[in-house]
Parts: sequence; structure tokens; C-alpha cells
Amino acid sequence: MPLTVHHLQVGQSERLPWLCEELQIPYDLVLHQRAPVFAPQSIKDLNPLGQAPVIQDGELTLSESAACAEYIIHTYGGGKLALPPGHADYADYLYWFHFANGTFQPQLVTLMQISRLDPNNAAAVRARDRFETMLKFMDDRLSKNTWFAGNEFTAADIMPTFTLTTMRSFYAYDLSAYKWILGFLKRATARDGYKKARAKADPELEMMIDGKAPTSYMEKLKAEGKL
Repeated sequence: MPLTVHHLQVGQSERLPWLCEELQIPYDLVLHQRAPVFAPQSIKDLNPLGQAPVIQDGELTLSESAACAEYIIHTYGGGKLALPPGHADYADYLYWFHFANGTFQPQLVTLMQISRLDPNNAAAVRARDRFETMLKFMDDRLSKNTWFAGNEFTAADIMPTFTLTTMRSFYAYDLSAYKWILGFLKRATARDGYKKARAKADPELEMMIDGKAPTSYMEKLKAEGKL
């Protein structure tokens, strides 16, 4: 049986179809729709925490984006899209691969939650400043490198792209001041692997690769009477 990828639409599990398409490996894609904001029961049946992605491979069921990505890369991809120890950019690959969900995504989630309570309180201001510092940090990195790990496209580019694009559905921040990030997003989303994954996983989702803040997913739900 081929690898099965469970994707919660409008979610970070979009990374895995993209990874599989880049690796050109066979996989079954199962789509799950939000209900209407959080994970549906079908995801909770696979992972009690209600987190996606989830992959299944025989008797194995695994979640956590980075863990799933590493499993796929090394079990099915022969190590492709990861840089091995001894490679000149190995440390940079490790850093940026784990930066995505270890630092960048958590900071945005913190900012989103605090801002909903009061966008002008001191904690929200600090969180916003911290997040903008991270964007400047990433922009500076990309001003000197084609990809996050260096000159070679790797999984370290797949991991943060969700937070720079689809996550803006939930916290609609502006990227207009970060031209190197925008250039990266243009390159990344022009790849055949990304296009194929997008067509299968979220064909109707706004691309969100330009600078302006996109339409909030929550506002869309309100307009449709689902909230």
C-alpha cells in the first residue's frame, strides 16, 4: 500500500503533498475539511490532539509536520531535499528546517491569540515587534541566498512557506516591506511540485504570495454565515 497523507485543508499539512510531489513518490491524499475552524472528527480519530498532518504507512500512524517530512524524505525519498552531514550548508539546512515550526509559526500563533484580546496592549505590541524582527531576519537571509539553506532548494523551503502564505488566512499580515521574501515565494510557488500539490490539496485557496494582507478565513466564514 502506498503512503497515505491526511491533509486538513487550509492548514499546515499542505507541506506534505508538496514534499511528495517534489520527491515524485506515490501517495494517497485524503482531504479533510475544517469544521468550520478546527479539525473535524475524522482527524481526531487519527490523532487525539486533532493535529494535522497525519501520515499512515502500513501500521504506522504519525503526526507533526517536521517528523512526517523527515520520515517521508528518508523512507521514500532516499534523502533527497535534505542536506547530509558534511554538506557545506548542513547546519543552515537544519536551522531553517526547524525554525519554521520551532520559532516562526509559534510566534505568529502567539501574536494572533494576543491580538484578538486587545491588539494595542503591551503584550501584543511586543509580540508584533518580535514577529516583525523574524520577518526582517528571514528577508535578510533571502537577500543573500536563493533558498533558505543556500543555493539548493530543500525541505527547509517547504516548511516556512505555509506560515508565509496560507497562515495569513488566520492572521492577515502584510509582506509588502519584505521584497526578498516575496521573491522567494514567487520562486517556490512556481515550482511544478508546488503547483501539482496545490491542485490536489487546496485548488480553491487564495495563493497569498503578494505583499498585501489577504482576506481573513474567519471573515469569509462570517460572510458565509458559518460563524
